[in-house]
Amino acid sequence: MKISIITATYNSEATLKSCMISVLHQSYKNIEYVIIDGNSTDETLDLVKQHQLQFPKIKFKILSEIDNGIYDALNKGVQLATGDVIGFVHSDDVLASDSIVSKIAEVLKNSNVDGVYGDLEYVNKENTNNIIRHWKSKNFHPKLLKQGWMPAHPTLFLKREVYLKHGNFDLSYKIAADYDFMLRVLKDQSLKFSYIPEVITKMRVGGASNRSLKNIIQKTKEDYRAIRSNNIGDWFSILIKNISKIKQFISK
Repeated sequence: MKISIITATYNSEATLKSCMISVLHQSYKNIEYVIIDGNSTDETLDLVKQHQLQFPKIKFKILSEIDNGIYDALNKGVQLATGDVIGFVHSDDVLASDSIVSKIAEVLKNSNVDGVYGDLEYVNKENTNNIIRHWKSKNFHPKLLKQGWMPAHPTLFLKREVYLKHGNFDLSYKIAADYDFMLRVLKDQSLKFSYIPEVITKMRVGGASNRSLKNIIQKTKEDYRAIRSNNIGDWFSILIKNISKIKQFISK
């Protein structure tokens, strides 16, 4: 089973090394690493090429050109990926352990499921061992969607066929295209998902969705549009979704 991991970059030299090392040091070896760069002007591409030379057994696919934002880059990555399974490790993030991809592959090989997901830790930008918020997920049930529940998108690994069926990230969303995509996928009752009860991804704080009050307001509006367009819920779902985040700070 080949697993494609996609990393979108743009002037990412400050965090990209730790991101790439977390992918390239995985015990699971059948990995295709897809780098989609937005025409960076810093040392990002030099770092990518250095690691490509250092890890010749890993198949790299590298594309660098101007894009229309993160979701456009992720769509390009999905189109380039040739793996049986596709997942994302953003340039600010790291995989939580060197064995996590092996565990993901084992579940997908031995269970009749179309995707897996797990827990996520929000960590300090400078020290990824400093946990700020712990996003603990749970076993999937469709009724959870109306309650505003959703797995953390960076932890979601899906079989290629899911993307072929449900298409790309909708670029009309600037912050919540991942939420819209997951609603489309998770409401599909023909698909099955498995929860791995451990941390898959560590995410540095300061992402687009929570960078400012303006972004938080935009994210809330886009979340509402996503649940309405997918016939999932209403403002109550958004309220519960946001309230549920409070315990993630308490239970870290």
